[in-house]
Amino acid sequence: MACSTPDVPLQSRVVDDKSPICIPFILTRLAAHRKAQAQQPHGANPTPFIIGLNGVQGVGKTTLVRALAETLQGREGLPTLVVSIDDFYLPHADQLALAAAHPDNALVQYRGEPGTHDISLATKFLSALCAGEPAWVPQYDKAAFSGLGDRLPESQWPAVNQPGQKPIEVIILEGWCVGFRALPDSEVEARWRAPARTLHKHTLKHLLFINNELRRYDALTDLIHAFIHVDAEDTEYVYDWRLQQETQLRHERGTGMTDEQVIKFVDAYYPAYELYSDGVRSGIFPDRPGCQLRLIVGKDRSVQDKIVI
Repeated sequence: MACSTPDVPLQSRVVDDKSPICIPFILTRLAAHRKAQAQQPHGANPTPFIIGLNGVQGVGKTTLVRALAETLQGREGLPTLVVSIDDFYLPHADQLALAAAHPDNALVQYRGEPGTHDISLATKFLSALCAGEPAWVPQYDKAAFSGLGDRLPESQWPAVNQPGQKPIEVIILEGWCVGFRALPDSEVEARWRAPARTLHKHTLKHLLFINNELRRYDALTDLIHAFIHVDAEDTEYVYDWRLQQETQLRHERGTGMTDEQVIKFVDAYYPAYELYSDGVRSGIFPDRPGCQLRLIVGKDRSVQDKIVI
């Protein structure tokens, strides 16, 4: 079975110096996972190894995920499936309903922030894979409805774990907010009151709504066996990286967001970075040391440091 990976965008020109660091970490954690599985009561079915991967926008996440999947599938012979958190966005009608229910909350008027994903669908899908059952991989079309996006019909979802197919052994769950965990409400308020780039643009009530929605995402995070965090020395690099991508798009395709539109676009995501990045950096598995790899990259996206947490 060929591994499923996101298409590499034309604007992606990032040299991969990350997978040579990530692969040994993954294989070490996979060996530990298999050892633990072997110690289960006789007859217990082995479960797939789930890798969570978080990377700030523009850091080269797509390039890395593609390299990891191809290496695990090709060199290691592990049937590997890449799943993006983006494919679990709410259907168009549900997103409109969410926006209408909270018309004054700018954080949920469009897809992106916690609360705009179908976590029930995501947990149901991953649970089926963990049980070795046949499953269909949800697909989301970001271009639908003039860029507002919509979920594709189920008839267009790729099938995995079907009769005649090799069972999926490795799952890479990737996305910009994978691994984020909610904060105590008091901590959200403290960060809102402190100097910040974007938090002051929103009311505390609206930030607390997102924080409460994020608590449901623990159902996904708790399924992850190993976690890779591609971090930046300065999170604000994401603005320049996105500007570079859109400049490249305009050059190659003749279309792309203006600089002003890019800033507005990133501003919509940035509150979550300001709230939750520190928690990811300190480790999302407080009771499971050694299961998280943090790569810190510089302005040129090259790895400056690595830390196992």
